[in-house]
Amino acid sequence: MKEIVILNPNRVVFGEGSMQRFVSDFVERGLKKMFLLSIAELNTTLAPFLQQLQAHGVAVFVDESIVGEPTFEDFDKILLKAKKFDADSIVGIGGGSVLDVAKLVAAQLKNSQTLEEVKGNGNLKERQTYVACIPTTSGTGSEVSPNAIFVNNQGEKVGVISPYLVPDAAYVDPVLTVLLPKKITAATGIDALTHCLEAYTNKFAHPFVDLYALEGVRLIAKYLKRACDDGTDLEARTQVALGSMYGGMCLGPVNTAAVHALSYPLGVEYHIPHGLSNALLLPYVMEYNIEADASKYERIAEVLGAEKKATSKETALEGVKIMKQLIVDCGLPLTLSEAGVKEESIPQLAEGAVKVQRLLKNNIREIAVDDAIAIYKAAF
Repeated sequence: MKEIVILNPNRVVFGEGSMQRFVSDFVERGLKKMFLLSIAELNTTLAPFLQQLQAHGVAVFVDESIVGEPTFEDFDKILLKAKKFDADSIVGIGGGSVLDVAKLVAAQLKNSQTLEEVKGNGNLKERQTYVACIPTTSGTGSEVSPNAIFVNNQGEKVGVISPYLVPDAAYVDPVLTVLLPKKITAATGIDALTHCLEAYTNKFAHPFVDLYALEGVRLIAKYLKRACDDGTDLEARTQVALGSMYGGMCLGPVNTAAVHALSYPLGVEYHIPHGLSNALLLPYVMEYNIEADASKYERIAEVLGAEKKATSKETALEGVKIMKQLIVDCGLPLTLSEAGVKEESIPQLAEGAVKVQRLLKNNIREIAVDDAIAIYKAAF
């Protein structure tokens, strides 16, 4: 069995009331200058917790400037604010974009390396500042992962991946996800499910990670529609949040593959949100990959609730049908054309996708430009 390295936060707190635990833990650490990255929609929710922190002598600077997928320019501006505030701690409360920025700000606040030097996998070599992440979506799993994704000047997604980006602490309070709109709940939920599915069907899959991956697929597939239909269904929100966290735990040791690689150009060319991009491509990449290893996708199908058929391939294809139905049931489009993608742009999308070799190398079936074109056309 190949070696695997598991890197999780020193403290992971999961469940209703975790936000209150964060406050008490933070006060106990004795930190006094919190730079908080958040979103304006959380002002009312966070107000009583921030008041508690301030009552204990904690100065809090709140930045709400991240409203979409972050650029490196966004990051530079926020880093300057954190330095000017002389922060001794960074906290991210929001979706994956907010958490990604928070993690990199904490790393670069006192780092001798330049931003250019830390881009890519394994290049960031230090972090001196405490960072805690508190997700308000159940999608990226950034609160427990070593990844941070940004958009460069060319509109391309660039990862900063390092053990030093694993937060010191993660607090996952499903209550914070209750106000998420249905479309965001659906798209981020399918994103989380994709993290789990791509970890299990990965060329570098590992039995340790498989445990998280399969349970994450099961939980999200079972409860996501409920969370979409009734955002106040706390049981559904909790189970989807747990599945999302499992997906994040898969990202360090195994990572994602072709679904994510092919989704990135949709964000670049059409500004389709990341989770929705994954949802648009997931069933079609599944169909493509089944030809390489039907048994892996047969297991996914079983976890999704498919009845066993005469062959592994037939069972696996039943899993694809269930996945398509889940996407539709959650109110998301099932084809690229529904999402406004133009057919004539497919060759350009394919050229962009095959450049994402850091993810395509994980896929169990090789994907060249012609293969990517075929997948996009199947999804159209």
